[in-house]
Amino acid sequence: MASSTLSSSSPFLQLEFPSTRKPSKSRPSSFVPPIRASVSEKPSISVPSRSVAAPEASKLPIRKIPGDCGIPFIGPYKDRLDYFYNQGRDEYFKSRIQKYQSTVFRTNMPPGPFIAQNPNVIVLLDGKSFPILFDVTKVDKRDVFTGTFMPSTELTGGYRVLSYLDPSEPRHGQLKRLMFFLLKSRRDQVIPEFHSSYTQLFETLEKELAQKGKAIFGDANDQAAFNFLTRSLYGSNPGDTKLGLDGPKLVQKWVLFQLSPILKLGLPKLIEDSMIHSFRLPPALIKKDYQRLYDFFYESSGFVLDEAERLGVSREEACHNLLFATCFNSFGGMKIFFPNVLKWIGRAGVKLHTQLAREIRTAVRSAGGNVTMAAMEQMPLMKSVVYEAFRIDPPVPLQFGRAKRDMVIESHEHAFQVKEGEMLFGFQPFATKDPKIFDRAEEFVGDRFVGAEGEKLLKHVLWSNGPETETPTVGNKQCAGKDFVMLVSRLLIVELFLRYDSFEIQVGSSPLGSSITLTSLKRASF
Repeated sequence: MASSTLSSSSPFLQLEFPSTRKPSKSRPSSFVPPIRASVSEKPSISVPSRSVAAPEASKLPIRKIPGDCGIPFIGPYKDRLDYFYNQGRDEYFKSRIQKYQSTVFRTNMPPGPFIAQNPNVIVLLDGKSFPILFDVTKVDKRDVFTGTFMPSTELTGGYRVLSYLDPSEPRHGQLKRLMFFLLKSRRDQVIPEFHSSYTQLFETLEKELAQKGKAIFGDANDQAAFNFLTRSLYGSNPGDTKLGLDGPKLVQKWVLFQLSPILKLGLPKLIEDSMIHSFRLPPALIKKDYQRLYDFFYESSGFVLDEAERLGVSREEACHNLLFATCFNSFGGMKIFFPNVLKWIGRAGVKLHTQLAREIRTAVRSAGGNVTMAAMEQMPLMKSVVYEAFRIDPPVPLQFGRAKRDMVIESHEHAFQVKEGEMLFGFQPFATKDPKIFDRAEEFVGDRFVGAEGEKLLKHVLWSNGPETETPTVGNKQCAGKDFVMLVSRLLIVELFLRYDSFEIQVGSSPLGSSITLTSLKRASF
């Protein structure tokens, strides 16, 4: 979900975990004032050196960045109303592309007043300019994960978690190594636990469909995703703990408190804009719910917390980061992307369904009836379908970064001079539907990435905060779980078409993406 730099100084009650005492390994910490700033000991932020060299030369004609941000307060407020209500997000960008005859321009991004101190951004809406946001030698990713504002650290135990850190900060490398450790340690549990959790999901949907004639995918998917993540990554079944089945509900409420300034919730316009988009929800209201999540993760992640201490990160800070990575990043991704991929495959129709079912079943039979990594490598259409869903409907559409130095950014037609400190913003669905890069860019083409020519286009699939052809490292901001997310997305399609020949859906909308209602599930017949 996207990026900014407003630090929080909210007077509301704060989420608290042990202060001066070292947390016990046998029990979770509890709320104790006051909040600390950012890391286990003293915050240590290294400031990257700034280049004073002249901006690099370009062969394209230099153009002054068009657009403006209007009168302070009035301009950002008007733009916020256009973004959410008068035009809607996509038209907000399309209309400005037409107005300025440019995919690079200046405007404001929500939330604006009174939450974001500076909502001014330079917008990048084509596949050539957008990737500058991944170059951490040129852009600073510090505190820009959610845009032109940053949620209160009271929502994450007083810590700036990994998503808000720039690779130049020492803690970034330590925490990203910890995420790599977790994923590597539990890799053998992913496929069997996914099968178990999503078999339960399909059985639930079948019963609901039989009883009501339709089945809502969202709630069942939320529970399956949360169960899968906690079982596969931590070996803990939430239903057997004090958390019970409340995990998804608590996570969604917690995420709402972080992202409400940039979400359209469907409330009456006056109420939503004057309250949700103008003022932060008080962190105190979510404190007890967050504590329940924290307690569960602390009790479930002992082996990871041991590794964190070896890396120089306190158990407390590590637990907040594990909670964020699992609940916000991973669960949030599955909650958004799984309905999206069903939407596109469902709309594609029976022909694609039959091709997928035949390919998937043939590969699994050749692997002795088992779903394995090697078997999935023999499913080029399935892999292409997943890539195409990530291309056309990326789960994290907004990316931000602050220019580290004066530089030149290029679109397809022009070069633009950017000053040090200016905020850059990219809306990924426009960049990954760039007609100068992709044929039939607005269409879902299931076999787009099949074959050698199709694979050449993978460098333009950017959902993971980096090109699909690149790998996450401690020195970049590409998603630590990139391969994990790709694997579980493929597993969804594999499990679906091992069980069913085809399905039919109705598509609605939700604050975070699509809502899916299944109206037909045709069981496997071949």
